[in-house]
Amino acid sequence: MTSMPDRYADAILRYLTERSASPLQPRQLARQMGVEDEEYGAFRQAVKRLRDAGRVVLGSGSALTLPEMGEEVTGFFRRNARGFGFVIPENPNAHGDLFIPPDAAAGAMTGDLVRARVHRKGRRGGRRMYEGDIVEILQRGRSRFVGVLQQTGETHFVLPEGRAFTQPILLRDVGAAGPKLGTKVVVEIVDYGGGDEGELPSGVLIESLGEEGELIVETRAVIRAHGLKEDFDTETLAEARRRVREFDPENPDPPREDVTAVRIATIDPPDARDYDDAISLTRNDDGTATLGVHIADVAHFVREGSALDIEAKQRGTSVYFPRRVLPMLPEVLSNGVCSLQEGQKRLTKSAFITYDEQANVVRTRLAETVIRSMKRLTYQQAQGICDGQARGYDADVVVLVKDMEALARKIEARRRQTGMLHLDLPAVELVLDENGKVADARPEDDSYTHTIIEMFMVEANEAVARTLRQAGRGFLRRIHPAPDQAAGQDLSAFVKACGQTLPRNMTRNDLQALLASVKGKPESYAVNLAVLKTFQQAEYSPMEMGHFALASDGYCHFTSPIRRYPDLTVHRLMAKYCRGQLENEPKEDIPALVELGRDCTACEKRAEAAENELREVLVLQLLESKVGETFEGVITGVANFGIFVQWPRYLCEGLIRLEDLGDDWWQVETKTGHVRGEATGRTFRLGDRLDVTILGVDVARRQLRLLPTEKGKKDGTPRRAKTRKKKR
Repeated sequence: MTSMPDRYADAILRYLTERSASPLQPRQLARQMGVEDEEYGAFRQAVKRLRDAGRVVLGSGSALTLPEMGEEVTGFFRRNARGFGFVIPENPNAHGDLFIPPDAAAGAMTGDLVRARVHRKGRRGGRRMYEGDIVEILQRGRSRFVGVLQQTGETHFVLPEGRAFTQPILLRDVGAAGPKLGTKVVVEIVDYGGGDEGELPSGVLIESLGEEGELIVETRAVIRAHGLKEDFDTETLAEARRRVREFDPENPDPPREDVTAVRIATIDPPDARDYDDAISLTRNDDGTATLGVHIADVAHFVREGSALDIEAKQRGTSVYFPRRVLPMLPEVLSNGVCSLQEGQKRLTKSAFITYDEQANVVRTRLAETVIRSMKRLTYQQAQGICDGQARGYDADVVVLVKDMEALARKIEARRRQTGMLHLDLPAVELVLDENGKVADARPEDDSYTHTIIEMFMVEANEAVARTLRQAGRGFLRRIHPAPDQAAGQDLSAFVKACGQTLPRNMTRNDLQALLASVKGKPESYAVNLAVLKTFQQAEYSPMEMGHFALASDGYCHFTSPIRRYPDLTVHRLMAKYCRGQLENEPKEDIPALVELGRDCTACEKRAEAAENELREVLVLQLLESKVGETFEGVITGVANFGIFVQWPRYLCEGLIRLEDLGDDWWQVETKTGHVRGEATGRTFRLGDRLDVTILGVDVARRQLRLLPTEKGKKDGTPRRAKTRKKKR
């Protein structure tokens, strides 16, 4: 059994690795990590062990930091879709992940344990920069791949799909009874080859998925490629059905507050089947208003440690594909007794937030409740009511929706004033035909009712986090660190090239002013995109950090326990709070919460990657029929090997290689996001609009090859180019 100091050691390293904060003394670090006074001795012992092992350094004023980057790094490789990658060190260092250029990966795939040589690359923003090249693959992280069965002569092989592994996999013993050529299959590598020059990996067939190109097959292929779970096991389904049979909304145990007489409604997309949030809003005699955010009480059905709970924790989140969902919970729960259906009594956990006339929070109350939604509205229906199209709706529904809009606008104004950021970037949804093929794309619905629900969910999440923190409890927060210094300086350099300015130490208000200054201008897309690229990814952690983009000092996820496991953990703690049981409960295990937060974040990233990959596959299938056609794109990335251009209609991205730009010496400046021809003076810059021609599509490799329309020869032959990196 791992000792408490050892568990704290791991949590300390994770915290120092993932935070870009200033060095902290041990006591300060313990406070930020939520370590209780009675556990500080074990925490100090963990710090001493880490220092003695050289894994942390006590600097000036006994401040705790990670050591500098060494000559070599051992860690796990993660490849970016654009070709480059990073090695995530096993032993964290002050620099963080090691950048690996596209030509220095030595055949490593995402998830491989590798050894990399480190090269110093000068300084930027006062920070030493490094890049590396992989010199040895110590252990493969993945052995199963999806691809199409092919044959050359007597040899069967599969060319894996995606960008992670590009070598053909030779197949043994396919046999006459095996799948036919052109079938999409799953293979497992048994020998990675590489011992002799030209030796290819070999493997065996694991599963036949069906004919490539069909939506159901492509979906299944992405599910297999990302290791997602499809079906629930017998024990989990049996438990879910038992919970449904035991459900009695008339006699909940323990008893809870009955608010079925209160005006409550749900607002969701037209195709939603699980309604996990409902809203009430009551005007009070003293001029205040009380918002009720009522969330499906999934914790009542999913007991901690049960088969349902174990399965939900492993999945971490629901995954949403076109015409298919992989739910975190069996649908008898998610679409049944946990769904806040119109006219049905349902168990909920509620956050009641009272506001003054300026939408400032006066008080908050949390409760376990029973509700009955009086109306199920879509976003478009609710927007119609806001716009005065109220015919056919009960007066109570109309009053509720109009009051919701008025309050949401005040909340939004208050949150923007305190620094909440909103990026103006396009969002589209794909339109599929009856065969599951992409037929078109349209802008996502941007009705203000989306913002109404967003504001209320943010307020509720913040209110629950605030209450649990005041109660002195540890819980999974949703944290979003501020951009680090290097990212901020890169953004300043970029916006300067766009004719804008940012202070050296930018704040949220500075970013707000920047975004407002470019709104409606040609450079708006470029600046919004550049701001997005400076953001670190939000994650789950018990650490007492805020949410930068939301301008929140304390934030958690509470509003979607049907589809997110972190919300479920918050609901369980909230139940104890509402029942007055927290004082008798032992303090939370912070190292265990750190580990759980990391796992939940990983599940979220995996789900997003799978959703994005299937979307990319479906769009590329459409574009295969459009080779030779032109469109106006937007430059979304600049690399030393080319320019990435996005087609806004489909939000798909393609590459123009530098050699295809024309006969010139091309000066690449990734820091400011532009490429300039020395002879012609022609400049390509992040955010610029550019007419391009589709040169080629490789669905299996997830690649879209483009040419500048005016530069492409009629025969499609690319031109030669010279490249020169700008000296720094």
